Amino acid sequence: MRRREFVVSAAAAGALGALPGRAAQGAKNARRKKIAALSTTYHVRSHSDNFITRFLEGWWINDQYTPPPFDVVSLYMDQVHPADIGYRLSTAYGFPVTKTIEEALTLGTGKLAVDGVILIAEHGNYPFNDRQQHLYPRFEFFKQVTDVYRKSKRSAPVFVDKHLSYDWTKAKTMYDLSRELNFPLMAGSSVSVTFRRPELDPPLGVEFDDAIMVGGGWVTDGGIFHDLETLQAFVERRKGGETGIRAVQYLKGPAVWKAAEEGRWSKELMQAALGRAEKSGQGRPEDVKAPVACLLEYNDGFKASVVALGGLVNEYLVAYRRKGSKEIESTNCYVPTQNSNNFSGLTDAIAHMIETGKRRYPVERTLLTTGALQQLMESLFQGGKRIETPMLTVKYSAPAKSYYMHGMGS
Repeated sequence: MRRREFVVSAAAAGALGALPGRAAQGAKNARRKKIAALSTTYHVRSHSDNFITRFLEGWWINDQYTPPPFDVVSLYMDQVHPADIGYRLSTAYGFPVTKTIEEALTLGTGKLAVDGVILIAEHGNYPFNDRQQHLYPRFEFFKQVTDVYRKSKRSAPVFVDKHLSYDWTKAKTMYDLSRELNFPLMAGSSVSVTFRRPELDPPLGVEFDDAIMVGGGWVTDGGIFHDLETLQAFVERRKGGETGIRAVQYLKGPAVWKAAEEGRWSKELMQAALGRAEKSGQGRPEDVKAPVACLLEYNDGFKASVVALGGLVNEYLVAYRRKGSKEIESTNCYVPTQNSNNFSGLTDAIAHMIETGKRRYPVERTLLTTGALQQLMESLFQGGKRIETPMLTVKYSAPAKSYYMHGMGS
């Protein structure tokens, strides 16, 4: 008996599926949906493992188990890691490792033969550019997917892990292609949908005075993205809806504290966020050796910030104050590092999109933070210059209630 079959039988999985009606629906429908998995590289605790393996074995959110709702029918790997598990899993679960992305999607039929695509381009031997951007081939993978869609005159939902691309033009092209070819596109960070300790969801239409995300020392583009998108999951709920970002600035070292003294970001909110830390280091924020601040100016006049305090913080902490209130509200967007279970909520949201064609949060959130991230890295490259961002007029409405995993998490 394979591990998946054992877990399903032992947990009475039919009664525990996290998506409403999934188990009953699976019993009625003889044909299970098929998904293609595209990976840069696949090893234990890689992002490919965190997503693809969950679609093979199922996932837990607190005490609720969801069995795999679809069949992984193909795997493409751009690079084979020395500790690869992709080939072993393909043997165990009976799906091929294909030589091309086209073959993964067509299964040798010459036309699209799957019902969904998960694109995991994180980890692997890829270069950085001089703007501290990791040049993962997300756009290049995605374009090969849409070439198959165009040739087949049919499309299927696609999930892209983390930001859409290191390049705004490529990211916007991906978004535009999804609209042109009429398929649901979803992307983003697991941190934006992970557990919140305490659970905190500002009401839709809230008016903020200020908001901050306090994060750790991963300040190349991959780390800053987690901070940005998690912050955006809160501030997108403000009155009038999201209208985009007009300027950004990346500061480091003494310039971070100078900006605080000038009132450009709030040390009071920073301290409130730090109060939610469960494993903070010793010392004062001002003593951090390499602090970073990312300042965001929105089109509607709202301002928010990300402050990274490597060595003191290794968590994702959010704080904000509503207009007219003296109270600061704050939470820890909790990442259970012992089992990476922050990925289960995002996996469940991907499954929901493939199953229903509907997203649990707007892809425009990721599009906007993708663009803000690229411009922040440009600001860093230009020595901390304030960069105006007219291209980031991205308008969208947040969901009535934010999607994230409830409970304390595991």
